Amino acid sequence: MQFESFADFLAMGGYAFYVWLSFGVTFAAMAIVAVQSFIKHRGLLKQVVVEKERKARIKKARQQQ
Repeated sequence: MQFESFADFLAMGGYAFYVWLSFGVTFAAMAIVAVQSFIKHRGLLKQVVVEKERKARIKKARQQQ
């Protein structure tokens, strides 16, 4: 589909509200998923560090016995 002007492109043949709303909702959902994934990843890395430190303390305590 070709548009005569940029304004026609933005109007999307009279369906601009639905088209741009769907794009907005899609990108918002993708951004939420990306942020949640980043936060979860960071939390998991912190848990791994805590678990490693815990295992090191247990190993050290067993060696001292």
